[in-house]
Amino acid sequence: MQLDAFSRFHRRHATRLDDVLGLWPAGLPNRAEIDAAMSALQPQQPLAAALRRVRNALMLRLIEQDVLHDAPLAAVCRCITDMAESAIAHALQHASTELEPRHGTPRTPEGAVAQCLVVGMGKLGGAELNVSSDIDLVFVYDLDGESDGPVPLSNFDYFAQLVRRVVPLLADPTADGFVFRVDTRLRPNGDSGPPVVSLAMLEEYFQVQGREWERFAWLKSRVVSPVASSQAQVASHALEAVVEPFVWRRYLDFAMLEALRSLHRQIRVEASKRAAARPDKANDVKLGRGGIREIEFIVQLLQVVRGGRQPQIRCRNTLQALPLLVEAGLLPADTGLRLADCYTFLRRLEHRIQYLDDAQTHSLPTDDADLDHLAQAMGPALLATHPQVTRPTCGLLRELDTVREFVAGEFDALLHAGPRCVGCKKPADSLDALRHSLAKSGLAGEASHARLKALEHSPRYTALTDAGRGRMLRVIERGVAIAASSRDPDLTLARLLDVLEAIGRRETYLAFFAEQPQALTRLISVLDASSWAADYIKRNPMVVDELLDAPRERFSVNACIADFEQQRARLLKRTAWDVGEGLDIIRRVFHSELFRTLVRDLSGQLTVEQVADDLSALADASIDQAIHWCWNELPQRHREQPAFAVIAYGKLGGKELGYGSDLDLVFLFDDPHTEAPERYGAFARKLVWWLTATTAAGELFEIDTRLRPNGNAGLLVTTLDAFAAYQLGRGGNTAWTWEHQALTRARCCAGDATIGARFEAIREQVLRMPRDATALQREIIAMRRKVADGHPNRTALFDLKHDEGGMVDVEFAVQALVLEHACAHAELVADIGNIALLQRIEALGLLPAGVGQAAADAYRQLRKLQHQARLSGALHAAHVLPEVVGHERAAVRALTAAVFGATPAGEQLPEQQQPGHLAAPTLYA
Repeated sequence: MQLDAFSRFHRRHATRLDDVLGLWPAGLPNRAEIDAAMSALQPQQPLAAALRRVRNALMLRLIEQDVLHDAPLAAVCRCITDMAESAIAHALQHASTELEPRHGTPRTPEGAVAQCLVVGMGKLGGAELNVSSDIDLVFVYDLDGESDGPVPLSNFDYFAQLVRRVVPLLADPTADGFVFRVDTRLRPNGDSGPPVVSLAMLEEYFQVQGREWERFAWLKSRVVSPVASSQAQVASHALEAVVEPFVWRRYLDFAMLEALRSLHRQIRVEASKRAAARPDKANDVKLGRGGIREIEFIVQLLQVVRGGRQPQIRCRNTLQALPLLVEAGLLPADTGLRLADCYTFLRRLEHRIQYLDDAQTHSLPTDDADLDHLAQAMGPALLATHPQVTRPTCGLLRELDTVREFVAGEFDALLHAGPRCVGCKKPADSLDALRHSLAKSGLAGEASHARLKALEHSPRYTALTDAGRGRMLRVIERGVAIAASSRDPDLTLARLLDVLEAIGRRETYLAFFAEQPQALTRLISVLDASSWAADYIKRNPMVVDELLDAPRERFSVNACIADFEQQRARLLKRTAWDVGEGLDIIRRVFHSELFRTLVRDLSGQLTVEQVADDLSALADASIDQAIHWCWNELPQRHREQPAFAVIAYGKLGGKELGYGSDLDLVFLFDDPHTEAPERYGAFARKLVWWLTATTAAGELFEIDTRLRPNGNAGLLVTTLDAFAAYQLGRGGNTAWTWEHQALTRARCCAGDATIGARFEAIREQVLRMPRDATALQREIIAMRRKVADGHPNRTALFDLKHDEGGMVDVEFAVQALVLEHACAHAELVADIGNIALLQRIEALGLLPAGVGQAAADAYRQLRKLQHQARLSGALHAAHVLPEVVGHERAAVRALTAAVFGATPAGEQLPEQQQPGHLAAPTLYA
């Protein structure tokens, strides 16, 4: 097509800028070529004129390459963004040169050159400017101080003068036009705020006055001024450290939905007013329904809500962000591709609208000839897409309608995905109204009425903002309806109210459940199934974010470690890493993974053994990460990696960890360094603190280290050789039989793999030592009886763990069999768990046929009942009616009789061998 017929701007300038165009090779110029053109023009003309002539020449080249040669949208946007950054750099340099003779150079209190950063917002920050875009700028300087010239100025005044010189250079219209229209209203306090702010002022503004919509604006912020010097790079990193926590929250931030709804309503109202006042502006492809802005909102909303927890989706550029959202599972793949196509279509159309007159407009022209030219400039693909039309204009309008309908549908689905009113029922406007509606929902119990009454006068509820109370009312009202179908509606509602009251201090959690009904449904399902889960959520409210999506995959060690390292890398990038952050990262990741396992467990996706496997693997990964980070923080470390290993005993050692289980750990090292004992002792104490300290991110573990050689009287950390000598009985200081029992369920869970392998060799050697069977049984029975006194059962119920015929009987029987027969059967040394060992022992003929399998089945069922009791809120011993486990007790008694030579239950044994008097040592608690 003829460009002069299409674009009046092209017609006006086509022959006036040949000298500038001649400086560039064919195609779109890059940043270096734009800078070179600027430098070539400046000796002959003022900077203001050079900037405008280069910009106008670039506009001609863009029209040519875009309309005639179908230049990619990304290349067009990048080119105009390069022009903006080049103009800003030249304007800054020019303004500084003018200020320097009189005022000198601005300095920090330490004498370094103070830095002024120009922050590009919006499309400039995303490197996706449109061809006739204004540029949104915020000017920030790093530190207060004073310039060093003849007439010194404070850094604030110096940089304020700088801004007052830079903006007119770019924005004031002259005979050559303008470079870019400049908008600085996104700075703190907008038009009423100062033209430039320090980093400290910006941080205080974010913390005190920063509004939700400003987080959207700063999401796309980027330093667009030169940052070649080391001081500028430091200032840029400092700015990032201020902006990042303001934009990206560590929790899923669904409060932004309401903020975006409000912002979008304002935009649509303004668009309607503008259309009413100027009918020629009614067909707006940017701000109208289904336009460019709605695609940007879709992307930015998903990023702001999720980006704090999923940094991989953080991206300033809209087209580049869409595939990241698809990859993260936040958009269906076909939706992401379609939105990208729609965005490209709308942006290409927007550019062609602006090519007509170089006007900052986004509305279709009302002149039929202009509209025809516009449709032709969109290319022949429109007619191919709509073969039933004969005029390009008809094809353009049909395609525009199709695109808008799709975008508007996706936008509305995202923005209005929260709970909707069902039927004509009026939402409750107070807790008192909710109380009166309980009976209609099937919750007529006095407890529910009393609990709602108590909530109404609760300090936490009254401290909520009006918006927070409104959200809580919506959540409770919907929760009442869901809880009504639970096993115990009144109990489930009470648990829900307890959780909401506990987590409501951070109102974004209320927004989360108000906006995400499926998450509320999952929460109530969890609360209905487990009181332990309810207490856990109250202690660790951040885990509710995991309810947004149903967990599909089991725990992955590799994914967990990657999460640890990614969070640390982000902190290191903005120099915000310290020990406290490390403690919090481990706890946040740990609790998120534990809660995912809990949800899978309660939904019936996991067996008890699978839960224990996943919790044990999570504990291993957390301890291993703590070792690495703790060692790196040690001030006197003498090697890159510690020659140090953590040995897990008991539940963790046997990979039978449960929710809230404490850890029995022993620390070993093998390092010839002369100060190794002192350094590893200090390291072990520090590691225990890393694993047990309570932080804002919660607790991690309770740790018991008394199983080390000589217990509390021994050293906290032991050399590998000393451990071997102790366990193998070399010298006067030797291990007791019960310590060898403990060793049957011990393994290296974290640390140096070489030390772990050597420990396993020592363990095998110890377990395979020849033993006197009679003496062994006598010692094991004595230990079983000794600790029984520490776990008396004064109820008529059966203690699943400690009573005769319970879990501890199985564990002691397996240990006795391993210690007695491992010398002849090496396969018994494997730490594969009691169930698998019982099956293996029976297969070796060491138990009567059927006894081992029956005991294994009984042990599995007892563990399952104990697990259920734990989830139901049992804090210590798990008790059931004796008749519930009659079959299992008989199987365990048969095992005990086969191992210890006892007679069947009901016949009196010698006192030394009465199974009812046996109990587990504390290491199995």
